Amino acid sequence: MNLNKIPATVVTGFLGSGKTTLLAGLLRQVTGKRIAVIVNEFGEQDIDSSLLRGCALGCDEEGEGAPVELERGIYELANGCICCTVEEEFLPVMKQLVARRDDIDHILIETSGLALPKPLVQAFNWPEVRQHCTVDAIITVIDGPAVAAGRYASDVDKVEAQRRADESLDHDPSLRELLDDQLSAADLVLVTKTDLLAPDERARVEALVAQRVPASVKTLFIDQRAYGNGNGDGNGDTRAQLEALMGIGAASEEHIDRIDNHHDRHHAEGAHHDHAHDHFDSCVIRLGEVDGEALAARLQALLQGHEIYRAKGFAALPGKPMRRVIQAVGERLDGYFDRLWTPDEPRETQLVIIGKGLNSEALHAALAGAEIATAP
Repeated sequence: MNLNKIPATVVTGFLGSGKTTLLAGLLRQVTGKRIAVIVNEFGEQDIDSSLLRGCALGCDEEGEGAPVELERGIYELANGCICCTVEEEFLPVMKQLVARRDDIDHILIETSGLALPKPLVQAFNWPEVRQHCTVDAIITVIDGPAVAAGRYASDVDKVEAQRRADESLDHDPSLRELLDDQLSAADLVLVTKTDLLAPDERARVEALVAQRVPASVKTLFIDQRAYGNGNGDGNGDTRAQLEALMGIGAASEEHIDRIDNHHDRHHAEGAHHDHAHDHFDSCVIRLGEVDGEALAARLQALLQGHEIYRAKGFAALPGKPMRRVIQAVGERLDGYFDRLWTPDEPRETQLVIIGKGLNSEALHAALAGAEIATAP
C-alpha cells in the first residue's frame, strides 16, 4: 500500500502559451517516475494527447463510465472546460487514478486555455481524492510577448472562439480578469518565449506578474522551445530545471479557498454570465509524406490569408524516422521532432486547423501541393 499521497501538478494558461510543450518536456526529460497525464484542450481533437502519448505511464486497462482513456497514461477530457465540468469529467478520472495509486508516482494535469484553477484544485478536497492525492503545485504559464503587448493571449481570436464554442463554461471574464484569476492561484509562474522579449518588454512582464502574485511565488523566464526539440537528450541544466517543477510540495488544496478572484466576486454580486455561441470551424487535413519546407511555406501563406486561429499536428517527412510536430498560433509557426514512428502506424501528415469561415477542400488543396508523390 502506498502510504504517501500522489502529488499532482496543475498546469494552466491560455491557448498557445506553451502548456503542451512544457508537459512534453517533462515527460521526456524527467526519468524514474511513472507519470499519468490528464489533458483538457477543447477543440484540439486528438492532437495534444497524441503529442504527449508514448511518454507517460503505461496502462492497458480500459476505464468504464468515464471520459476516454488513451494508451500510456493519457486521459483526455474533451467535453468542455475542466473547471466547469469537475464532477462530470474530472472526478471519474481521478477515481480511476486513485484505484491505480500503487502504479503512479505523479499526475500532470493540463487545463484548457479558459480554465480557472480554483474549482479544479478544490476538487482535491473531496474525501475520495484528498485521502490519496495532493496538489504539488499550480503552475501558470503565460506568453511573454503577448503579455508585454497587452494582449495577454498570443491569439485573442482563438481564445474567443474557444469561449464561444464551449457551452459548459460558467464564466465569461475579460482576458485580463482571466489572467488575474490564473495568476492568483499560482504557486509558480512560467513566462515563455523569452527569446522574443526585449529588455523593456521583459521588465513590463515582470512588473505585471509582481502586481498579481505574492513575493513567495517565484517567476521563471524560459524559452519553451528548449524543452521541445524532441530529441530526448536535453542537457543536465534543462533536466534539472524540469525536475524542479515536480516536488514543490505546495499542497495547494489546503489554502485554495482563501484565494479571492474575479469569478467569485462576479457570482457574489449576482452577475449573470452570458455566452455568445458564434460559429467557428475546424477541419482535419490528412496527407501522406510531405516536403517539410514546402508544407511550412504553404501553411504560412494560409495563416496570412485566412482567418485561422490555430493549426496543430504532425508531418511525415521522407527519410526521417521521427515525426515532426507542427504548431501555429496567429502567424507564428514552429516545429520540432517529437518521437519515432512506430512500425504499426501509417506515415501520414495530419493537421487540425481551427478558424472561421474555413473551406476544408480549399485548405486541403493548398497544402496538398507539399505532398510527395509515391511511385505507383
